[in-house]
Amino acid sequence: MHGTSTKGGTFGLTDLMLLGLVLVWGVNFSVVKRALEEMSPLSFNALRFALATTLILILLRGTGENLSFPRRDWGRLLLLGAVGHTAYQLLFINGIARTTASNSSLILATTPIFVALLSAVLRIERVRGLAWLGILLCFGGIALIVQGSGKGVGLASRTLGGDLMTLAATICWATYTVLSKPLLERYSPLKLTTLTMMMGTVVLLLLSLPELAQQDWGLVSWQGWLGLAYSFSLAIALGYIVWYTGVRRIGAARTAVYSNLIPIVGVATAWLTLGERLVPLQIVGAAVVLVGIYLTRFNRKESKT
Repeated sequence: MHGTSTKGGTFGLTDLMLLGLVLVWGVNFSVVKRALEEMSPLSFNALRFALATTLILILLRGTGENLSFPRRDWGRLLLLGAVGHTAYQLLFINGIARTTASNSSLILATTPIFVALLSAVLRIERVRGLAWLGILLCFGGIALIVQGSGKGVGLASRTLGGDLMTLAATICWATYTVLSKPLLERYSPLKLTTLTMMMGTVVLLLLSLPELAQQDWGLVSWQGWLGLAYSFSLAIALGYIVWYTGVRRIGAARTAVYSNLIPIVGVATAWLTLGERLVPLQIVGAAVVLVGIYLTRFNRKESKT
């Protein structure tokens, strides 16, 4: 398709879409943080996924696509829904509640490494030397950003449980990204997103019923509802579609590398809205991440096996 990225080094529409997603997801951290002051984590998560699933279902119907799929894909679709929507969300929410923001940011930044490893093990994508170097540079850049926050990074016993849960969440997202690639050969990003979200959201809603029943919705302000609207429509519904589109067009490993820009946007948002300063070490880290993305995204030697 003209103007879109391919497996080569051309920077095109897919890259711009992923950069837009980075902006949405980076800002979403502050948006969710504000909303969680008025809603419990599981209540917020269950409601936003139910609304997001409804929205993408409407979008799918609007395109004329249907929800039919071959019986042989049941297992893979159920797995993607359970891992990428149910397990990931439960582990991330509970993990970040039990660890520090610094640890969580650094652990989640390892997503491209797990994506590349899983892709290689499953022989879905071949990731060569230059791409590995780019991934490692991204990881190092994130470490500099986190260290520059002044909070430091550690695995103290009081945070170990949360760190392990966040690590499990990272592996879930990497697995979700890699296993979606073969199905994207047969399904559009919108249809695959709809199917997996429908399956994952059902389980998420069932597990969240106790908190949903206890939530006092009358105490939620318009800011809280606005945050919910932003999160379910842009960060979830639109965001997942763009993510799948990136995996389909430029591969799982290269798409995952863009996620390393999210902490940079988060820091910048906090600086603009909360008055936090960007220290020199964080600026260096941001530059290292950009170099890493360039090396990985424009590695022409990566090929599909």
